[in-house]
Amino acid sequence: DPKLFKRLEEKALAKAVDEVEKAAAAAIAKEDFAAAMAAMAKLRAPVDEFFDHVTVNASEAALRANRLRLLNRIRATTLTVADFSKIEG
Repeated sequence: DPKLFKRLEEKALAKAVDEVEKAAAAAIAKEDFAAAMAAMAKLRAPVDEFFDHVTVNASEAALRANRLRLLNRIRATTLTVADFSKIEG
């Protein structure tokens, strides 16, 4: 829920996820998996900023749940492109 975002980093990450979800879906529809991965790579900086400045496990339950939902969107997007659990290492 965007109304629950308190920090700029949350808002920036949500915006980036919105853009990447669309770009990755369009690339996958064309079977352009390299473009899908390139789109997902754009999440690197906003994800880093998010974890540097946001406490995911906030004491306020609604805020914590909202932050976890945001992170789950990233997971869901990556799973549309590849099953990273198959990569060893």
